[in-house]
Amino acid sequence: MPSSPFPPSPLTADALSAIYRQMVLIRRFEEQVQRFARSGLTAGLVHLCSGQEATAVGVCHLMRPDDYLASSHRGHGHSLAKGMRPDRLMAEILGKADGYCGGRGGSMHVSDPALGHLGTNGIVGGGIPLAAGAALAARQAGTRQLAVCFFGDGALNQGITFEVMNMAALWKLPVVFVCENNGYGEYTALEDVTAGSRLAARGEVFDIDTREVDGMNVLDVLRTVEQAFARARSGGGPSLLIAHTYRYSGHHVNDQQDYKAADDIEQWQQKDPIQQFKRHLLEQGLASAATLDALEQAVAQDIQAAADFAKAAADPSPESLSTHVYAE
Repeated sequence: MPSSPFPPSPLTADALSAIYRQMVLIRRFEEQVQRFARSGLTAGLVHLCSGQEATAVGVCHLMRPDDYLASSHRGHGHSLAKGMRPDRLMAEILGKADGYCGGRGGSMHVSDPALGHLGTNGIVGGGIPLAAGAALAARQAGTRQLAVCFFGDGALNQGITFEVMNMAALWKLPVVFVCENNGYGEYTALEDVTAGSRLAARGEVFDIDTREVDGMNVLDVLRTVEQAFARARSGGGPSLLIAHTYRYSGHHVNDQQDYKAADDIEQWQQKDPIQQFKRHLLEQGLASAATLDALEQAVAQDIQAAADFAKAAADPSPESLSTHVYAE
């Protein structure tokens, strides 16, 4: 999907700088996790989201602290954008006791109820019913909370997705479905496994307000999400966003991506969401080069501190093996 022009932004210069910093933080976090994984410090597969920062930050920037979020297996960016601390999240990925779930959840099952984070999820589409359930609870409680669920294009072919969308539309639940279409399900191109030329039709058939958005353009995401959130909070029901984006890493950290064409990778890298946004800030005079350089240096220090914290953190004690397994 070609990059759409940046819309005029109503956000303050400070807010825009904060958005840029959050996107850079996610990218540097993922680069550090990749280094850990290649050094053998992570257990199991790790799925990185480099290239998809604009969707995570664009959506989560407008969420209230008490809103709910359900994520996918590629969820580090969503978690950081919702407010998780880099040091504790990194410790969780390394399986350390100081992680958010005491080292038990790891990359694909980390959560934080205090942040409204219902969890990353190793099951394709597994977070979709969690978000709808949270949205139902919020509506029954009479709050103006909403729920967001992130999932990949592969989840659009899951039966649970259609069941949940049907119920969410019938009950007008305050839930926003965000499909991050990065073009691949594991190692297979979208067009090889997905029938139908329009992904948006998946939501439209349920009369869900469905929009396609440039997932490499954070301001485009912000503008579209703002409308979806307003609809949800006012009782207008669910929305579906199809964010066309790209993952620079493989399906998991050791995936060599032999199935991707070199010219395709190059074209998407030219639309890098961080560099694209940086150019916009500089060209529009919304931030100076010195300001952005300082933000990048601060992020580098934060990530180094998080890495040091995670490496130094203790492993879970053997005595805690049955903790949170059996009801007391």
